[in-house]
Amino acid sequence: MELRIDRQAMVPVVQQIVDGLTEWILQSGVPPATRLPSVRQIARGNLLSQSCVVEACERLVSQGVLTTRQGAGFIVAASPSTVSAEDESVPFEERLAWCDAVCGAASGLKLGGGGLPQSWREPDDLSYALREVARTDMASLFNYSTPLGLAALREQIVKRLRLFGIEARSTQLLSTSGASHALDLIVRTLFKAGDCVVVETPGYAPLFDLLRLHGVQMLEVQRTPSGPDTVALEGLLRQFQPRALFINSHHQNPTGSCLTPAVAQRIVQLSKTYDLRVIEDDVYADLHTGNGTRLAALDDEGRVIYVGSFSKTLSSSLRVGFVLADSEIVARLAQVKMISGLGASRFSEAALANLMATGAYRKLVQRQRQRLNADRAAALQALEDADWEVFGKPTGGLFIWARARVADQARVRAQAQRCGVLLSAPDAFSPSGEAGDWHRINVAYACDPRARQFFRHTGSDRPQMF
Repeated sequence: MELRIDRQAMVPVVQQIVDGLTEWILQSGVPPATRLPSVRQIARGNLLSQSCVVEACERLVSQGVLTTRQGAGFIVAASPSTVSAEDESVPFEERLAWCDAVCGAASGLKLGGGGLPQSWREPDDLSYALREVARTDMASLFNYSTPLGLAALREQIVKRLRLFGIEARSTQLLSTSGASHALDLIVRTLFKAGDCVVVETPGYAPLFDLLRLHGVQMLEVQRTPSGPDTVALEGLLRQFQPRALFINSHHQNPTGSCLTPAVAQRIVQLSKTYDLRVIEDDVYADLHTGNGTRLAALDDEGRVIYVGSFSKTLSSSLRVGFVLADSEIVARLAQVKMISGLGASRFSEAALANLMATGAYRKLVQRQRQRLNADRAAALQALEDADWEVFGKPTGGLFIWARARVADQARVRAQAQRCGVLLSAPDAFSPSGEAGDWHRINVAYACDPRARQFFRHTGSDRPQMF
């Protein structure tokens, strides 16, 4: 059993062992109840310490991939990698058209999914932070958080925002239970039924559902590799006088594209000319490589409301996000937040503050970026080899927006089913529900052999576009 451990990589060795064992079980078709080679054999064959192998196997036991039996070592579980609480969300995702379950959800590769695989998650630093908070901070263990959120966390966020060129005060920050909670508070507080806003197409499906829920009308502006089409945007502003623009600045979901400096400057200019509020969703900020232009960094009139989150990188379960806005708006959001839910989780906020203060969070996202960068390059090459058309070739983030040159989408989805690949619903990213032939490709899943097989088997029959 060769695990291909890279000791120069930023991914911890134990995590590489977890990934390697998982891949070996899945790709080799190892049947349930198969006994793994002994810890000593695995360690000796890969020049590893036995303690690292044991720790990796114990993690796989906790994930349901392996099980143990007295005197028999580690054994492949009955349903490796399929027993997961994530699967319980599938009916809801199907109902809301965020995911198209073209084959069995339990065994399908979530190529069109929106998050990192469980195998990418690193529990050590998070577990330590949780234990530290539970041991030393009784208030965070039992009490409500404050309306604005834990002061220690907001101070850490202020420091992190400075790295993005955004100057902020802690009084301008409001903690939330993830970015979805932030958007819900913003929509409920600042808009009413019948109001008109601009959204990007393709764009973030749950935002569209949220706006529909509150009776807010949506105007569509096309997303380009450089950001929204600013000429079309100005036309909508002139004709309809919408109250706000919702926009992803970096590594937009689903296209993976980023705002160029020129487009960002133009949007800020238009917001002044047409008295437009801008809600900037930057939840993939920590997955961005290099410098970038944020609208909040260019705004000098308090027109931009900036939304961030740590759910994508740290934990979807902890649900910690935030809003940066004018102090008056933050006060209004805090009032609605307390009425609707008595605040966010103080315990989660304290754990995140600990991780940020110690530098553990910074190192975690460095490792994630490095891993995503390598997988993205490999995925883009695989798509090019398969003659898929790619939208803008993203340089960071989690997504690639691409389409097969096969014109018959029924054929594409049938091939996905045969390969055991789950795709996003064809209308998931359109505000109007219009079906399309572009697909959101999750970089973290795109190097799986099932994905590569799917790309290869959807050959070209579409005329080349020049």
